[in-house]
Amino acid sequence: MIQEMTSTEDVVAALRRCDAFVMISHVKPDGDTLGAGLALGLALEKLGKRVCYYQQDAVPRTLRFLPGAERISSTLPANLPEDTLYVFCDMSDMARAGTHVPRLSPENVLDIDHHLGNGLFGAYNYVLPTECSTGTCVMHLLRELGVQIDAGIATCLLTTIMTDTGGLMHSNTSPGALELSAELMRLGADKEKITREIFSNKRVAATKLLGRVIGAMHFSHDGRYCWSAVDDEMLSQCGADGEDTEDMVNVLLGQEGVEVAALFKAYDGELRVSLRSTGRVNVQAAAASLGGGGHFRAAGLDCSGTLADAVKSVDSALVAQGL
Repeated sequence: MIQEMTSTEDVVAALRRCDAFVMISHVKPDGDTLGAGLALGLALEKLGKRVCYYQQDAVPRTLRFLPGAERISSTLPANLPEDTLYVFCDMSDMARAGTHVPRLSPENVLDIDHHLGNGLFGAYNYVLPTECSTGTCVMHLLRELGVQIDAGIATCLLTTIMTDTGGLMHSNTSPGALELSAELMRLGADKEKITREIFSNKRVAATKLLGRVIGAMHFSHDGRYCWSAVDDEMLSQCGADGEDTEDMVNVLLGQEGVEVAALFKAYDGELRVSLRSTGRVNVQAAAASLGGGGHFRAAGLDCSGTLADAVKSVDSALVAQGL
């Protein structure tokens, strides 16, 4: 495997050279993995390329408005050429795409990401940790390609920025992110629809579930750490599902005096943890010590064992980072 970074020019040369592409989103897809893949795929189609869109899980309700989302499939065509380029968006390693992706040679893989600790798992690794989203990494490629960005592509790209900056509220909302957002809006990005579909149009079941999560909050370390949990029973009682837990960890982080928050998600036979930090504690390092990853202020991991075991392990990992 070629463990090195790839320049914008070399990635664009590969995009021009290849004729067939598969855009791959990670499991439990969010606005960044979907928006980045759709934006690049729609742009490549303007150049006459053949593009397929793959992800193992279904498109979340809140993201079905994205242009091209209806074309995303959980199966791959049988007649893809041998030199097809598989583009993994917003993942630190290939395993994040799930268990159904066929075995691929690194020579057929383009890795586009903005996460710290990316595994550089492709022949082409376009990883820019200073970017606020994978979509803004894609924007660099589109500029070099010289493809005209239409309203659909612009909406996909703005979605990546808005989801990964929490609606332009998180600390990664840089001047560059705001300037690019304004440019995308001028190009036709539908900010009103993005805001309505992702941030405003909450299901009643999600609101009920949030009340349960708030009611189960635990505080420790002199109030600097807040955690809560969601399980199958809570989801059932509220008529909710896993999608309804999106962004709830940020509510925990928003409590007075809290510096680090964790939401433990114990449902559907899995135990996942979302971590957030106001900036003093590196939750990416804490997650990485337990097999996860992410960013300095936003990270996640999968856990085995019981919820009690996970709560103890995460607490210890955070303490090791200075909680």
